[in-house]
Amino acid sequence: MTMHLSPELGVPITPDVSIKDLRVGAIAACETAKLLGEHGLDLTATDEDKEIAAALVTSYAKEPEKTNAKTTVANIAKLTPASLIETRNILDEFGHLVARQASEIRHLVTNKLVLETENPDARVRLKALELLGKISDVGLFTERTEITITHQSTDMLKATLREKLERLRTIDTEDVTDVTVNIGEELGI
Repeated sequence: MTMHLSPELGVPITPDVSIKDLRVGAIAACETAKLLGEHGLDLTATDEDKEIAAALVTSYAKEPEKTNAKTTVANIAKLTPASLIETRNILDEFGHLVARQASEIRHLVTNKLVLETENPDARVRLKALELLGKISDVGLFTERTEITITHQSTDMLKATLREKLERLRTIDTEDVTDVTVNIGEELGI
């Protein structure tokens, strides 16, 4: 399949422009490589491509700012499309590993706190118990307000209201004593 390209004239290509983030650059380069792959480019990664991708990601993991500064358009252009795709795949997997590790760290901290509840020092035991109670799964120290809503039909509400009005209407007036007070007498005027 033939691919027809029409270059835009007058657009400067500067090889020293750095890519703000290796992840963003890898995603953009991979999209281009995938498009070229759809038109016949071989994207099979060799061992060398895998080594280059691993070295790039290792450098990014150790010093992201420094790696981002060195990741220029010219340096990206030196990489094969297969190594760019491998780099993106590793970066994507790295992002998933961080999420899995966060869950593992949460379990580790919880287990350590459970062990600290047996500490001979009362202050350590109390603090461990307090922190365990603050874990969102436990929710021991979270304040909750429960609101119970009882739904009634309109007919039930009308009947309840009539009953209350009837009781108010039939109050015996003899039960109510007349409490009239002369304010002048009370104040001594």
